[in-house]
Amino acid sequence: MKKGIFRICFFFIIVWALPVGACARVLIPVGQIIGLELGNNTVTVAALEENSTAGTGGLQVGDRIVKIDGCAVSSAQDVRRALESSDGAVDVVVQRSGKAVSMHLQPAITEQGPRLGVYLRNGITGIGTVTFYDPQTGLFGTLGHGVNDDTGALLRLTGGKAYRASILSVRRGRAGEPGQLMGALSDGEPVGTLDANTDRGVFGRLNMPVSGEAMEVGNAEDVKVGPATIRSTVNDSAVREYSVEILKIYPKGRAGNRNMLLKVTDPALLEATGGIVQGMSGSPIIQDGKLVGAVTHVLVNDPTTGYGIFIENMLDAAA
Repeated sequence: MKKGIFRICFFFIIVWALPVGACARVLIPVGQIIGLELGNNTVTVAALEENSTAGTGGLQVGDRIVKIDGCAVSSAQDVRRALESSDGAVDVVVQRSGKAVSMHLQPAITEQGPRLGVYLRNGITGIGTVTFYDPQTGLFGTLGHGVNDDTGALLRLTGGKAYRASILSVRRGRAGEPGQLMGALSDGEPVGTLDANTDRGVFGRLNMPVSGEAMEVGNAEDVKVGPATIRSTVNDSAVREYSVEILKIYPKGRAGNRNMLLKVTDPALLEATGGIVQGMSGSPIIQDGKLVGAVTHVLVNDPTTGYGIFIENMLDAAA
């Protein structure tokens, strides 16, 4: 897989929660960005080589390859086998913007065999923010919302990995155009595995300890309108705590992951990002010395304002 800069494509602003027992109510609020590779039985074009036969034949970045010469494709190995068994040109069907697109492609013949000149990925890659870490079990949670596939449905996770990540640049948010953290995944070894992709977060286990002071987890009833803070990484490797105001609280049983409305009030965060931006999903929300939730979405027309999920709801999904 070709790793590099990945725009956040997780419908957030839009890391992990963990399967914890009913008594595990003391966790470390983290706020560090992390790279996510969510695997599933889909093959997507991540990049095209310059002047590749696939590119000139109509294949585009983001296309999900469905069939080659009538055979279903669910892995990069399937693509390689289909090319090697062909007698020349291949008929390819892809999903693009929810529609099936057919094309006739001529692979280039190389010393390694026929090649289309594309970089493929299984699943989806991006960055998020670690919400919490359980020092007793190594479990963690992120995003506060699920990751969808290119059809808009919740991605069916068949395995995944977590990597260290770094922020390369920040595009500030403005009305009508949410901002983004531009990040890169480390080329090093993974630091954890991903076990579940749910509508309330992505959850897994880290194979390395996370430093920080554990904090009591607050229930939905503990959250109130008023000042709070979030922890995020927005312009370097350091986690910082920023002031926000919780404006409104919704019923715990409300569908989805929008349990509270919050507004960024911290001048430093407003200067750096303009408010909540893509890549900050999962930023832990702290109020009165308790971990009470995570940032999940930004309002498109007001980047200073967004939604958060109760940490209680994240933990319920991780159990």
